[in-house]
Amino acid sequence: MPFPRRVALRSLFALAVTAATGGALGRIAGRAPQAAPYVSGASDPYAFDEMYAGRRIRGLTGPEGEPVALVDGRPLHLMRCADGGWVSPLDHYESCPSPLAATRAAVDAAGSAPLSRYAAAHGPHTDPTGGNPRGVHA
Repeated sequence: MPFPRRVALRSLFALAVTAATGGALGRIAGRAPQAAPYVSGASDPYAFDEMYAGRRIRGLTGPEGEPVALVDGRPLHLMRCADGGWVSPLDHYESCPSPLAATRAAVDAAGSAPLSRYAAAHGPHTDPTGGNPRGVHA
């Protein structure tokens, strides 16, 4: 008995739907919250955990003694200024007196926009042509 074309098409459709559903569920499962960064001893100088402007902001000390800030569970890169203050990439024109103040300023600047998952990813910026390591040309 020949295999009817309708049965073959129905089977291919079911297989495509199953594959698409599995792919979508895999991406959702991959968005599980990240493990909390290293927390130093009980007297953490950068510790804070509060709701600010409808966002949950947390701060703690990282493994090398630097502050780690999270906005809704996503990392926010903080940088130390020459004057001893703190800035973030979202609000880097105003030096804030503490990591908490810098995180609040970043939330104010971001508004309701979510932070990128890669917001805290940074490292040496290199020019693939072998020029200036920051890509700045004078």
